[in-house]
Amino acid sequence: MPWIQLRLSADEETAEKYSDWLSACGAQAVTFIDAKDTPIYEPLPGDEVTYWSNTIVMGLYDASHDMDKVLTYLKSIHPDGEQMCYKLEQLEDKDWEREWMDNFHPMKFGKRLWICPSWREVPEPEAVNVMLDPGLAFGTGTHPTTALCLTWLDGLDLTGKTLVDFGCGSGILSLAALKLGAEKVIGIDIDPQALQASQENAKRNGVEDRLELYLPKDQPTLTADVVVANILAGPLKELAPTIMSFVGEHGLLALSGVLEVQAQELQNLYGQWCHMDPIMVQEEWVRLSGQKK
Repeated sequence: MPWIQLRLSADEETAEKYSDWLSACGAQAVTFIDAKDTPIYEPLPGDEVTYWSNTIVMGLYDASHDMDKVLTYLKSIHPDGEQMCYKLEQLEDKDWEREWMDNFHPMKFGKRLWICPSWREVPEPEAVNVMLDPGLAFGTGTHPTTALCLTWLDGLDLTGKTLVDFGCGSGILSLAALKLGAEKVIGIDIDPQALQASQENAKRNGVEDRLELYLPKDQPTLTADVVVANILAGPLKELAPTIMSFVGEHGLLALSGVLEVQAQELQNLYGQWCHMDPIMVQEEWVRLSGQKK
């Protein structure tokens, strides 16, 4: 099915209003992107969404939709009238889900760990293979932040260890830890769909009996040998005491979801509690790691 995409320039004050306008004009979906690629912090639970100062609001319409009528209406209510800044694009008709699946290949991290799509054959059956179907949650191993954490886990001796995966998403780090020898993993995420995806992936890998999953309101009080938190810089800063409360005596910690420009502040923050390793960088994203003092 062919589609037409309408882009409107907005800011943090007008983004939500423009979204409502596009929806009222028959948009099948509305999304927001940053016009200047400026990082934005993920909101904490209960916080309001904060939009970028330069935001593009995109409405997706069926190609048969009368876009002349839409533009006429929008210009009649937009503050800039006929000078409204917009762009119309015709999108190629593709099976986007199939294209994504075709391009998600097995990936190797470190010396022995493979992340394999559940619909593909594993390249090294004798290696440590995690079979993954992201489902409704984030985390395929393709993003540098996930790759940095997977490589770090591959370099550890996790035999018999307990690990906390804070912000577990699809469960990719939890499953990797279990396949690498961890005795138990506790996965925590604010999204119930993430917990569902983690549970399904654990069953797919035969490790569901060693994975416990919790929403933050239900998370247990415990300490672990290893804690990994691949979220974003804002929550890593705000939730630092909570994250550190899971790290046991001389426990190991890895943090990611952090841009290189944000790294030093977090390195200093967590340095209060940990002996921090050198910052590892991949494509402007970083991994921070250390051992509790």
